Parts: sequence; structure tokens; C-alpha cells
Amino acid sequence: MGEAGADAILISQPNNRRYLTGFTGHDSPSGSSAGWLFVTPTEALLLVGFLSLEQAQRECPDFGHLDTAGKPAVLVGQLAREHSPQRLLCEGSHLTYAAFNELQAQLPAGCELVAVEGWVERQRASKDEGEVAKIQRAAEVTDAALQHVLGIVRPGLTERQLAWEAEKHMREHGAESLAFDVGVAGGPNSSLPHNPPGERPCQSGEPIWIDMGAQVDGYCADLTRTFCLGEPEARLREVWDLVHRAQQAAIAQCRPGMTGREVDSIARDIIAEAGYGDKFGHSLGHGVGLVVHELPRLAQTSSDVLAEGNIVTFEPGVYLEGWGGVRIEDLGVIRGGKVELLSAAPKRLVVG
Repeated sequence: MGEAGADAILISQPNNRRYLTGFTGHDSPSGSSAGWLFVTPTEALLLVGFLSLEQAQRECPDFGHLDTAGKPAVLVGQLAREHSPQRLLCEGSHLTYAAFNELQAQLPAGCELVAVEGWVERQRASKDEGEVAKIQRAAEVTDAALQHVLGIVRPGLTERQLAWEAEKHMREHGAESLAFDVGVAGGPNSSLPHNPPGERPCQSGEPIWIDMGAQVDGYCADLTRTFCLGEPEARLREVWDLVHRAQQAAIAQCRPGMTGREVDSIARDIIAEAGYGDKFGHSLGHGVGLVVHELPRLAQTSSDVLAEGNIVTFEPGVYLEGWGGVRIEDLGVIRGGKVELLSAAPKRLVVG
């Protein structure tokens, strides 16, 4: 705040609020907020409504608590008059245009509302050991669910049935929620990197991928495996081996100090040299934490510099329209100058 010449900051993004305070309240699906965090150099206040007030007091005893009475912008205006900040920072990437204007209208003369981006997100990118342990547990729950799915999958089961088996297993074995909706795709559908599972039955000899992640104590996991029921055709084995080789090279060579672009290029160059460069259309990976996509990014457009404590995915893929696709994804933490994998699920093409 001092470097930005600011006297106060308002945190409204739910995951940033949780990271800084430990408050686990969820924003309403209707768009109403469970609370804002108002921070000055001498005070940190959680501004919450009646529905969340007791929860905030229990979970965050070291913070001050104020009831918004359904009018958080009005309360911020009152606090601004009490603390007299000249520059109040807010999270521009989260507040709507209407909410920003409402806040601005409540501030006293001489208080400038300034939108900033990525302040807390950059702090969240490097995990402490407590966070690593939570993500490790989420990865273990996810790995176990994959083992369950591989143990029951057979021709005739639909994509939607496999997705439900994965979700049910995660919820029954330690997941408080899902990090994201389970994705399953078989045959030609597997060329869609984000295929929503439908009623198509799995068939022998075709690529089938499943993408899933558990959430444990607020922290997420992310895992993708591509497999085949029975003997695969030569092309599927070739593409699977290529994607696996590209992924392993990126994991082995990733080091602190490298940029996201540099790590992405390790896998991308291998796939391009094999003639499939234009079939790998997404980034190599992304940070994982309180949300399943956060900093840093492993992408051609990323100048993010990797550091100790980053937890990132490595998920190269090749997608061939009308035929299918292959993606293999693992989760790893940068620790001791190298990547330590948190995912332990087996990587094999042939199942059953």
C-alpha cells in the first residue's frame, strides 16, 4: 500500500478474502457478497452482513467485524470519512462497473478510488507448507477416484456415467466439493478439450480422457488421464507416447527462475517437431490453489517467473478433429529447485 501511495485497500474477491482472513463464507449465487475486507495501515475490518456475521467472528477472531446492514458501499463511505484515506484501492478485476460507481459515490471529497489488479493473486501464487499439504490431500482424493473409475470402466458405460462415478467417489472419500465439473470424452468427442460429458457410450480401441479435481479445505487438485479400452490403434499409441514424452520433458526441466513461456516451449517444441504443433492449442499449464486456475501461467503469452512454492499443472495435449484427442495432466510443486509431483495416479494407455 505504501509503494502505491495508498492509505487503504478494499478486498472483495472471495478467494482473496479467504486467503487473507481465513473467512470461508461463500458469496451468494445471486451475486450478493458474503463480505468485504477493509484494510488500513493500522486496522483490518471484515464487513459482512447479518447472515455471515457470527461465522466471521468465529473464524476470524483477530479481525474487527462490522455489520453492513445490507449496504456495504455506504459502510465503506463511513469508514473512509473516519480514516480519511486519500487513495482507496479496490480490486478492479472483481468489482462490477455498477459496484465501482456506487462505491465512488459514497466516498468523501478528497478520497480517490483506484482499481488495482493481481495484488493478492501474486501472493497466493507461492504456497506455504500448510497449503501444499491441503493440495496434496486434494490430489490424493482425486487419484483414488481415478483408480476407481479405471477399475469399473467398460464398453457401454456413458461419458456421463463415468463422470458421476468420479464425482461420487471424490465426495464420499474426503472432498468437500469439486474443483470443477468432471469432464469425460470418448472417441471423436475427445478432440474437444472441454467436452461436457454426455450420453455417448465408451467403446473399445478409442481414446477416452477424464479431467477432474477434488477440493479439500478450500484447495483444489487437477488431473487428466487419457486411456483406451483394449488394444489401441497405432495412431493413438503414437499420439499418447508423444504427449507423455512432452509432458515428462517439461516436468524434468522446469526450474525456479524460468518464465511460463520457457516451460511451455519445452513441451510445445517436442509436439511441433512431431508435426502436431497446430493441434496443441492451449497452454501447458496453470497455477492451482484456492481456485483451479490461478497464477502462475505456463503459456506462450506468460512472462510469469516461476518460484519456490508455486503449484502448477503440466497438461500438454493433441487434438485431431473427427478422430479424438490425448491430454495427460499432473500437478506439481516447485520445491528444492525442481518439480515434485503431487499427482500419483498411474499413466498408462491400455486399461482393461
